[in-house]
Amino acid sequence: FLRSQWTKLSDMPMNYEFAEDRLNYLYKNEIRFEKLINFFTAIAILISTMGLFGLVMFSVQRRTKEIGIRKVLGASVFDILKFLSKDFIILVLLGAILAFPIAYYFMNNWLENFAYRIKITPEIFIISIISVLLITLITISLQGIKSAFANPVDSLKDE
Repeated sequence: FLRSQWTKLSDMPMNYEFAEDRLNYLYKNEIRFEKLINFFTAIAILISTMGLFGLVMFSVQRRTKEIGIRKVLGASVFDILKFLSKDFIILVLLGAILAFPIAYYFMNNWLENFAYRIKITPEIFIISIISVLLITLITISLQGIKSAFANPVDSLKDE
């Protein structure tokens, strides 16, 4: 019916499309960019977690006798985990302090291209630092608990 009425009123052909299709076309590059960012974020988290695990293993191996002495003197598993994770948590927080202004700058520039955009709030950064600290603590705990439950005699028998 619409097509017949259109041809009666105008000599131009009737071109139509759904609004959803038009929006999908407009945001096609953004959707592709999102998939790319998600993929490389997962790879970066995997590589950094593997690197952190290697550093924790190296640190535990280097401090085996110190951990053994602490256990002999009465340190609990929590105290040993706190001792091992203190340096790594400070480095993660320092990295976050350095990265957040840079991330804010680039995210704000990227969001300026959109007609309707969100504001970048501190909650985004708080959630990200909590998730990074959680991943860090889990990674440290995997190796730290193993060393905390080890027999201190085995690490000190060479002395």
